[in-house]
Amino acid sequence: MPVATRKGSADIKKAEEPSDADRDSGWQVILFNCDCHSFDQVEGILLKAVRCSLSQARAYSWEIHSKGSAVIYHGALEHCEAVADIIGAIGLQVKVAR
Repeated sequence: MPVATRKGSADIKKAEEPSDADRDSGWQVILFNCDCHSFDQVEGILLKAVRCSLSQARAYSWEIHSKGSAVIYHGALEHCEAVADIIGAIGLQVKVAR
């Protein structure tokens, strides 16, 4: 039986058998709070690294500020490492984990 997923505003049907990318997508990027970067800086780098909307970047930055960290990306290891590299380039503490 196919599984329905959402991407944007359109429903997309995925086949039962996961692809290689799906099997390797159990990775996540965790961004930690710091007092050395402004909300604008964090939101700006999230827009660049994760390619999310401004409202989503604001939601992430508030979660990071209030809870100490947030999972800001899920995907294949290589994609997570690329996101973490972009974020880490401005001195934010970031971690890639399963």
